Amino acid sequence: MQIFFQLLYVITHAFIQLIQPFLVPICFVMAWAIVAIAVWSIWSAIRDSVKRAQRMHQIPCSQCRYFSGNYLLKCPVHPGNALTEEAIGCSDFEASTVSWQLARSIEKDT
Repeated sequence: MQIFFQLLYVITHAFIQLIQPFLVPICFVMAWAIVAIAVWSIWSAIRDSVKRAQRMHQIPCSQCRYFSGNYLLKCPVHPGNALTEEAIGCSDFEASTVSWQLARSIEKDT
């Protein structure tokens, strides 16, 4: 058994000596590849987040006359579509001067 381990050690040592000149360039390329993949991943996440945020800001519900601000019934006209992407381009949208009931009650109190 000891001869087997000695033979394994000699083969492993010879293999390491054989590939040692190539290890530094391979590690260099792999390290920069990992950095490039990480940067690309972060860039993709930022780009997708910005696109999603721009799409969400197109939802007009909070400026609509029919928007109640109540979490139980946000919109009596289209309750299923309120505050979703389906509400973009809503045919019943009417701009309001005061957006929410909460804002109306604050105005009455002052």
